[in-house]
This record gives sequence, structure tokens and C-alpha cells, in this order.
Amino acid sequence: MTSFTQKAAPPTPGFSDLFTPKLITVLREGYDLGRLRADAIAGLTVAIVALPLSIAIAVASGASPAQGLITAIVGGFLVSLLGGSRFQIGGPAGAFIVLVNTTAATHGMDGLILAVLMSGILLALAGWLRLGTFVKFVPYPVTVGFTAGIAIIIGSSQLKDLFGLTLSGTEPGPFLEKLPVLAAAAPTADWHAFAIAAGTMAVIFTLKRYRPGWPGILLAVVLAALVTALAKLDIATIGTRFGAMPAGLPMPHVPALSMAKVMDVLPAAISFTLLGAIESLLSAVVADGMTGRRHRSNCELVAQGAANIGSALFGGICVTGTIARTATNVRAGAHGPVSGMLHSVFLLGMMIIAAPLIAYIPMAALAGVLAVVAWNMFEKHAFWRLLKASKGDAAVLLATFGLTVFRDLTEAIIVGFALGAALFIQRMSQAATVDLGAPLVRPDEADNLRDRVPYDEATNTRRDVIVYRISGAFFFGAAATIGSVLDRIGDQHRALIVDFSQVPFVDSTAAHTIEGLVEAAARHKIAVWITGLNPATEAALKAHHVGPPDVFVEPDIKTAQAKALAMLDER
Repeated sequence: MTSFTQKAAPPTPGFSDLFTPKLITVLREGYDLGRLRADAIAGLTVAIVALPLSIAIAVASGASPAQGLITAIVGGFLVSLLGGSRFQIGGPAGAFIVLVNTTAATHGMDGLILAVLMSGILLALAGWLRLGTFVKFVPYPVTVGFTAGIAIIIGSSQLKDLFGLTLSGTEPGPFLEKLPVLAAAAPTADWHAFAIAAGTMAVIFTLKRYRPGWPGILLAVVLAALVTALAKLDIATIGTRFGAMPAGLPMPHVPALSMAKVMDVLPAAISFTLLGAIESLLSAVVADGMTGRRHRSNCELVAQGAANIGSALFGGICVTGTIARTATNVRAGAHGPVSGMLHSVFLLGMMIIAAPLIAYIPMAALAGVLAVVAWNMFEKHAFWRLLKASKGDAAVLLATFGLTVFRDLTEAIIVGFALGAALFIQRMSQAATVDLGAPLVRPDEADNLRDRVPYDEATNTRRDVIVYRISGAFFFGAAATIGSVLDRIGDQHRALIVDFSQVPFVDSTAAHTIEGLVEAAARHKIAVWITGLNPATEAALKAHHVGPPDVFVEPDIKTAQAKALAMLDER
């Protein structure tokens, strides 16, 4: 009996390989004035884009404009300082609008900030536990369906300010409850507000098409503020709704803590953590695809955790990696994380200098900005392509999309992931097969019988020796099917050979199936050979006591057949 020699396993990544921030890596490579200049230009470019977006997202989330800027300044700085991606830009993101708004409405602003703080701790813990790799396994139909659902919710949440509607009460959060209330308020529409919103969107789309290098969002918002002020339009602005903007950061403070409050906001914190991890790592993957670099997912999660803790201490909201701003950073020629840190510094400077001017921005202009964000978030081509790809992918997509819009974001992610996993298991189980080797005759018999198939000593043996070849992943999804085939051994068989040369891995369910097969063979007094094991499959089988002396282990079918024939001939 022989066994494959264990091959040397690849070295396990050390602490520094997983958790050294990319800033350290970039500085070790050498950092000069030319690279600083490139990062400064990219940081300023991103800051110009981030200023109106951070304000608009915060307002739509039920927070103040100042909280949006605080989030981008504090959170964005820490993401770049500690992160595992060279180009990631952190800040408030549109995907969080619904969650943040719901949490603020349910638990108040103190509860929201506490949930952000707890989310930061959970994100950092997930990074330290090296869970970043698993977050990236979210199926593509889930991310497309979820993002499309968020886009619909963001778009619907801006209808009130887009049309300048006046509601008799508070605006409902759920999608199906919101639409009738908005429709009933249609007679109160302010067409000045709608003109400002439509003009804002028109400027953004026009500049994107004809002058893509220009800061379209910022120019559109500034133009809207100028028109509103010069024409003395009686429409809502940041100043009339939120008052004066602070000209700087507040002092950090810890939100009020109590066990009851912690338990109340724990579900929201978990939702922030799950969505933040997915959104941040997805953004890092996009940056990798644009640059050919590779991010450190667990280091990135730790940085996102620190950023959320920092944001909460300064009164900010959720921080995550932002795909649009990260892509802008790459396209602007950033060299490394210094650009993200400078983006936060520039934002702080803008907040200090332009705080009085921000009050003149019309709410309708911010609604127009977010309507454009929602339009861009809805990946229309990807959505329709997945609908046509397969029934399974379409089901996962529509389930995630429907639950996001009509039910709950966390529920949508969990259900979508579960459906995606079930679809994967079903496809993998179909890919796993077991083939029965032809039980032909020995060479001297074949020479005398014309109707016999010529003997191939590499694959064939006598009728009392049966050969099974398993191919594909042998796991719980395929164990029942393969097990039913393997059970077809009878008294006419005296030796059984099971080949694993085409099996990449074996899980505990599959190993238990082989264990049952060996026990059944022993009851029928059938000798069992196992061939083609790699180190991983051999270890999995040994864990279930599948190995010598109960079975014979050989490197290939040919060797096992020769020894099986010799043993049977001796009997």
C-alpha cells in the first residue's frame, strides 16, 4: 500500500502581509514631490466632487449637511490612512441612505451615532478575524439587484424636494406607503423648485457628455444657488431648513451608552456592518480592476471600522468606500493613499471657508444631484443582461431587488445570498459525476473472442473488479447522487476501485459517504482501493477513518488494478 507524499503547503500570509496599510507600502517604495503633486491634484479633484455629494447624501439620510462633511473629512482621512487599498476614497454613500434614515427616525440621532460606533467595532473585528475574503463571495446578481433597489428608493425619496411638495405630515419611509402620500400632495407642487432640480440634472448630464473633465455636480449646484439667490426664489435651501453651517469640526465625544440602547440599535449596527463591508470591498475591487493593483481586504475592513468609530466620535454618520469617488481618484492620476488624505484636508478647508455660502444651496438642487446618483446606480445593462442569462440568476436578481424595494435591505441581502448559494450548490452538484469503468475481460480471454472490446490495461479489468471514476467537487450537494451510484455493488463484485484523480476537494458529507461505502464493501467481503488522492482529499478521508488497513491507497488506477488482480488470483 502506498500513499501520495504530502506536498509543501504555500506559506501562510503573516500579520504584515494582511494588515500593513497601503500608505506604508507606498512610502517604502519611495515618495517624492512629483508623486505628492499627483496626489494633491487628485485629492482636490475628488474633494470638489465629494463636497456636494456628501451634503446631499447626508440630507437625504435624515442627517444635517455638516454631518455629511464630517463623515467625509474624518472617515475619509482614516480610510486612506489605515486602508488596504491604494485608491479607496471613504465617505457617506448613497447605499446607506435608507438604513441611516430609518435608524435616525426610529432611534433618534444619538441612537444612529451609537449604531455607527458599534458598526465600526464590528467591522474592525471582522477584519481581525480575517472575514474579508468571505465578504467578496456575494453573488453578482445580489449586488446588482440590491444596488438597483437602492436606486429606486433613493429616487423616490427625492420626489418631495424635486417637485417642492408640501406634505401635511411626515413623509412615510416604506416605498408603497410613500407613493400615495406624495401623489396626494401633487397639487402643492412648486414649479420653481422643479425648474431648479431639472436644470441641475440637465447641467450635470450635459457636462458629463461634452466636458467630462469638469466638476459637473459642483458647477450645477453653484449655478442653482446663484439662480435661486439672484431671482429671489421662495424655495427651500440648506439655510432655511438646517440653519447656519459650522465652520469646522466639533469636539469629539462618546455617545450616550446603556445596555438597553445598545441592544435596541444592534440590528441597525449589524446592517451597517454587512452593507459597509460589501460596499467597501466592492469599491476596492473596482479600483483594482482599473489599476491592476491588489487590495488587502482584511486591512481594508479594519480601516473601515476605525473610520466609522472616528466618524461617530465627531457626530458623523456611516462611512464606506465610495465607488464613484474612488474611480474619480484613479482617473485623476492618484499615486496612493495620500490623495485620499488630502481630499479630506481640502474638504475641511472648504468647510471652514465656504460654510456661509453652503446655506444658499437649494434643496431642489440636492434632490437633482441625488436623482442623477440614483440613475447612475441602477446598472440597467447589467440588470437586463442578468434577466436573460438564466432562470436561476434572474430569480436571485428579482428576489433581491423586490425585497430591497418593498421589504428590508438586510433581509434582501441575506435572502439573495442564500438563493445565490443554493443556485451554486445546485449547479456544482450537477457538475459532479461518477463514471463506471467498463468491467471487461482479461487479455488472454479477449484474444479468443471476436465480439469483445480490445483490452486496455490502463482502464479495464475483470468483471468481478469494478472501477468508479468520480469527477468534480465531491461535496454535500453531490454526495447523495454519487452515493446512490456507489451503492450499486453486489455479491458478484470482489474488488472495488474508486478513483479521485479528478476530484479537487472532498467535504465531510462526501467523506462520510465513502466511509459508508467502505463499511458496505466490508460486509460483502469486497476489497476497496482508492486512487488519485491529492493531499487535501486524502486528509479529508483520513479524518473519517477512510484509509489503511480498511482500504488500499494507490496513486493510479493501473497500479490498483494490478494489485487487485494479483490478490484475487491468490485467492
